[in-house]
Amino acid sequence: MAEAFDQLAWLLPLCLLCLGLLVGSFLNVVIYRLPLMMESRWRRDCCELLEVAQEKAEAPLNLATPNSHCPHCKAAIKPWQNIPVLSYLLLGGKCGNCGTAISVRYPIIELITGLMTLTLGFYFGATPALLGAMLFTWSLIALTMIDVDHQLLPDDITLPLMWLGLLFNLTGSFASIQDAVIGAMAGYLVLWCIYWLFKLLTGKDGMGYGDFKLLAALGAWLGWQALPIIILLSSLVGAVCGIALMVIKRRGKEIPIPFGPYLAMAGWIALLWGDTIMSRYLGMVGAN
Repeated sequence: MAEAFDQLAWLLPLCLLCLGLLVGSFLNVVIYRLPLMMESRWRRDCCELLEVAQEKAEAPLNLATPNSHCPHCKAAIKPWQNIPVLSYLLLGGKCGNCGTAISVRYPIIELITGLMTLTLGFYFGATPALLGAMLFTWSLIALTMIDVDHQLLPDDITLPLMWLGLLFNLTGSFASIQDAVIGAMAGYLVLWCIYWLFKLLTGKDGMGYGDFKLLAALGAWLGWQALPIIILLSSLVGAVCGIALMVIKRRGKEIPIPFGPYLAMAGWIALLWGDTIMSRYLGMVGAN
């Protein structure tokens, strides 16, 4: 397979772009349905704990069931209407049955996933590390959008992501296993300490436990050496975006802003360019 990609230089980028678009379509399902699945599970668990019957039986909901359909008219989406990006353009951004507008967010997520997957191919080539980098990237995209929508970073994604990082680093794909284990522990403990320090000083929650787990997962993939870059980049971007939102949308300081997307963006940057950023920074410090 690797020889075929070497002989046909265009084949790997094309395959990765198509794969990324398809995965982006699936991520739209994950982003929409996973929080609903969690809410349903929480409601069921609460009813069991309180020993009360649910008011009505809920229809089965998972990532495969029910089939994709228009939320307005409930018409099933036909296969040709579910082609990433292309179907949106052919349908003019509207449901093929009732004409209700379809959010442009869906093709944007598909396109971003495709382009990010393509970028990974140029950086890693046809190597085992490429598979890990793709799983890492796709998970971060899903976590980013769920956190934007619900201010929630599901354990269903963050915990498997952490264990996958340790698994890939058994062979040193992105960091040594020692650095990965230390990175996972340090990533969690750093934000855990900041959380409790902030709470002791202000009496308020500064972030959620999902942020601890996400940084632990990033440390498990990239090693503890990447944590300072991730924390610095995410804090800078978060501060800039937070100030911009307060100015543009006149949001008050009391309105919470999800930190997960900034951690995810910083983690992806560190995956590709962390070593370059660190070496240039150390070069500047050494020059001074």
